[in-house]
Amino acid sequence: MLIKQAPEYRWSQITPKDVYLNRRRFFTTAAGGLLLAATDARAAKIDNVQKGALSTTGEKLTSQGDATSYNNYYEFGTSKADPARNAHRLKTANWKVSVEGACAKPKTYDLDSLMKLAPQEERVYRHRCVEAWSMVIPWRGIMLADVLKRAEPAPGAKFVEFTTLYDPTRMPGQRSDVLRWPYREGLRLDEAMHPLTMLATGVYGRDLPNQNGAPLRLVTPWKYGFKGIKSIVRIRLTDRQPETAWNDSAPNEYGFYCNVNPTVDHPRWSQAKERRIGEFLRRPTLMFNGYADQVASLYTGMDLRKNY
Repeated sequence: MLIKQAPEYRWSQITPKDVYLNRRRFFTTAAGGLLLAATDARAAKIDNVQKGALSTTGEKLTSQGDATSYNNYYEFGTSKADPARNAHRLKTANWKVSVEGACAKPKTYDLDSLMKLAPQEERVYRHRCVEAWSMVIPWRGIMLADVLKRAEPAPGAKFVEFTTLYDPTRMPGQRSDVLRWPYREGLRLDEAMHPLTMLATGVYGRDLPNQNGAPLRLVTPWKYGFKGIKSIVRIRLTDRQPETAWNDSAPNEYGFYCNVNPTVDHPRWSQAKERRIGEFLRRPTLMFNGYADQVASLYTGMDLRKNY
């Protein structure tokens, strides 16, 4: 990837197109979001989640309305509003997820048995999308390390591959050729075992809505949002770096690591600044999304401009 000095971009280049084209709608949505956030705090006990959570940001939560209606989930469409409109088709009852590959104890879990492997935790994480917008979200889930330890990774296991459900009848976006389906993602094993890495089962004090990746999604807050694979059905340990959906589709734009790095621009826009959903002004993007103290040591000696 070519590295250049990050330029100043016009508001129209950073703000999502549908919002930019209707500024009145944007201001109405922002004002309504404040009211919705207050309502959601009472209904979903958001205050309790914040106080009881391992908060890594100390920042104001994104409103529940925004976080559950403005999503990237191409299995249900490429517009930010498509997941909330179409994800009701997904049925999550009797969900199964396999943990397999290079491990001594492979197993297929139903959701209840998976969640009993370790206590569920509530954590508030900052999230950054490669498209230059961000949110602060309270998740509930279990640490991925607790699942992998039970599987007893083989000595040669170096990576973890994740696969989303493939069901074009319920996921209409999978009928398109925008990506090679099913959606796949991957982490290095030490990234997967890091204490920040979560398998989320809930958000805002409730079970995950379908549009946010029900019933099980990956959360790695120091990486760009497309790394957060949703509706996971398979977790596979492997000795080789797995293929991932966006790296396969556009390797010059989306690397395997996808760590948040404001000094490495996307080929089509700057990553130096971001817009927090619900706010008007942009803010500087933080290295590793603000989690450098926790995760920078994972990449000691690596060229982070090459390994983007």
